[in-house]
Amino acid sequence: MAMVREPILHPVPIEELRPTQITVGMREVKAKRKAWRTTADAKGEKAGNFLGNHMMPAVRGPRGRFYVIDHHHLSLALYEEGVKDVLVTTVADLSKLDGDSFWFVMDCHDWMHPFDEEGKRRGYEDIPKSIKDLVDDPFRSLAGELRRIGGYAKDTTPFSEFLWADFLRRRLKRKDLDRDFDAALEKSFELAKSKDADYLPGWCGPVAE
Repeated sequence: MAMVREPILHPVPIEELRPTQITVGMREVKAKRKAWRTTADAKGEKAGNFLGNHMMPAVRGPRGRFYVIDHHHLSLALYEEGVKDVLVTTVADLSKLDGDSFWFVMDCHDWMHPFDEEGKRRGYEDIPKSIKDLVDDPFRSLAGELRRIGGYAKDTTPFSEFLWADFLRRRLKRKDLDRDFDAALEKSFELAKSKDADYLPGWCGPVAE
């Protein structure tokens, strides 16, 4: 199957984009909303350039729908800020496949992440039909913030932040995270530098000479 990556030059309504994951970190979404407002305040050219430089990578699926495979946080942030349309980059055209075949191919290419806010794998049918229906996973927010403070390095491994979120979920209690995010982040940094995390993408802990 030939994979193409063609920019769709006409805008696509954000409401028509289909997610390929169940959760996002809402703390990260809020940060992206704040960043967008800073850009949008400049109005016109800067906002347009931002959208032009942040096209959404997507797979064209059954009925010609666009399934975004990255930038879920940004897509939701823009939607909540009232942005109507975005530009899309087509990574592959699977529109001729039926639903089951489509999701099977998506799964095999690591173009989807059907895990819920408890880290449990769900069926394809549990993936939201709209960007606005993505569910909050606080541990995904924690993993995102951990990377930003240098807990681990940015990595091209698909869904690498979710791998870190799962690692943290198994070692920290949700109630502790909800009660004191900063304290949980400090503990996460310690965990990220430990040998227990050395299998994770972007690990940058100490290495013995």
